[in-house]
Amino acid sequence: MFAKSRWIKYICGINKNALTAAAQTYSFKSIYADFLGITKAGLAVSVVFSSLAGFMLGITQFDSHTLLTLLKLAVGGYCMVGASNAFNQVIEKDLDALMDRTKNRPVPSGRMSSRSALVIAGILTVIGIVILYSINSKCAMFGAISIFLYTSVYTPLKTLTPLSVFVGAFPGAIPFMLGWVASTPEPGSFGIEAGTLFLIQFFWQFPHFWAIGWFLFEDYEKGGFFMLPSGKKDKSTALQIILYTVWLIIASLLPVLGLTGQLFLSPIAAVAVFLLGLWMLFYAVKLYQLRTAKAAKTLMLVSVAYITLLQIIYILDKFLR
Repeated sequence: MFAKSRWIKYICGINKNALTAAAQTYSFKSIYADFLGITKAGLAVSVVFSSLAGFMLGITQFDSHTLLTLLKLAVGGYCMVGASNAFNQVIEKDLDALMDRTKNRPVPSGRMSSRSALVIAGILTVIGIVILYSINSKCAMFGAISIFLYTSVYTPLKTLTPLSVFVGAFPGAIPFMLGWVASTPEPGSFGIEAGTLFLIQFFWQFPHFWAIGWFLFEDYEKGGFFMLPSGKKDKSTALQIILYTVWLIIASLLPVLGLTGQLFLSPIAAVAVFLLGLWMLFYAVKLYQLRTAKAAKTLMLVSVAYITLLQIIYILDKFLR
C-alpha cells in the first residue's frame, strides 16, 4: 500500500513537471508570437527590405564596414517600424477590437496590456534611433520623423479623412530613401538620388493602400476608418488608383534619363521596369472595370510583388552593367 502511494505520487510529480514545462514553453512561444504581432513582423521585414535595397543602390564599395552598416540599418529599421506599429496598436486598440482583421492582435485581444505595448514601443524607439544615429545623424532624423508622422498624424487622421493615406505615404516612402542616406558618410547625404527613391515609393503607396481599403472596406467601416479617396468603392476611386499607378511608372523610369545624379538605370533595365509597371497598371484597370473585392485584392498582391521586383531590378542593374 505504501509502495503504491509512492508510485502514485511519483507519477503525479512527473505529470506536474511536464505540465509546468509545457506551460513555460507555451509562454515563451506566446510572448515571441505577440512580439511579432505587436511589431507587425511581416510588414516590418518588407519595409526593412526597402531600406536595404536603397542602401545597396547607394554604396560605392562593399567591405566589412559596409556589412556592419547594413546590419545596423536592418536592426535599427526594424526597431523603428516595430515601434510605429506598437504605438499604432495602442492608439487604435478599441477600434481594432471591432474589426475582424485586427481583433486578434495582442492589445485588442487582451493578451498584452497597453502599458506593456507602450514600454516595448518606447524601448524600440530608443534602440532604433541610437542604432541609426551610429550610421549617421540624418538616418536617425528621418527615422524619428517617420515614427512621429505615422503615430501622431497619420493614425489619428484615419478616422477623420481619406487624406490620411496621403499623410501616411510620407513615412511609408522614407525607408527606400533612408537606405541611400545610410550608404553615405556622416552626416548623411540627401540629394536627387534619395529624393527619387522617395518619390517612387511615395506614389506606390496610393494604389497599394487604396486596394487594401477597397477589399477590406466593410471591415474598415466597423472601425470608422476612411481609406478610399471618394469614400466609396466606385469609379472615382478606381480612376485615381489608375492615375497614381501611371505616376508611379513615370517616377520609376526617371533614372534612365540621366537626370538623377548617381542613381542611374540602363535602357534594358528601364524596359523591364516599364513592363513591370504595365503589369500593375493592367490590374489597376481591371479593378476599374470590375470594381470587386477580388480584383482589389489581386491588385494589392501585384503591388507588393511590383515594388519588390522593381527594387531587385534596380540592384541587379547597378551591379551587372
